[in-house]
Amino acid sequence: MNGAAIAKALSVVGLTVFADQVTKAIAIASLERGDEVNVFLGLDMTYVRNEGVAFGALSGGGTLLVTAIALALLGLVVYFVTNSDVPFLWLPVGLILGGALGNLADRARDGAVVDFIDPIAWPAFNLADAAIVIGVLGLVYVSEVKR
Repeated sequence: MNGAAIAKALSVVGLTVFADQVTKAIAIASLERGDEVNVFLGLDMTYVRNEGVAFGALSGGGTLLVTAIALALLGLVVYFVTNSDVPFLWLPVGLILGGALGNLADRARDGAVVDFIDPIAWPAFNLADAAIVIGVLGLVYVSEVKR
């Protein structure tokens, strides 16, 4: 087990959750639910709540959804701890865990995830979602391509 890698991953988790929660708080304070504000061509800020996972799928999943997410995160942590010597694995793992925890915090607090980044022709999302996607892509790269 690589203690330095674990410390780095935890730092990324903390920074990701912090950035996610701060930007969501700004969006909530700045917009009424459903409001759209154009940032620049093709990108709006739109305050919506998502009760499901990606694109609202599995809305109403409640305890089952949170349990499935928790099991997936547990699997990721086990994978990380057993492979913490893989260079840079701490970064995508930290992004995925931080993004998931940011969204789970919303679910625990409000029963839904706050989404506000709304590009043209794509559903609204948030920084936690972006961290998860970037983290998954990074995880594949670091785990498979860099070995």
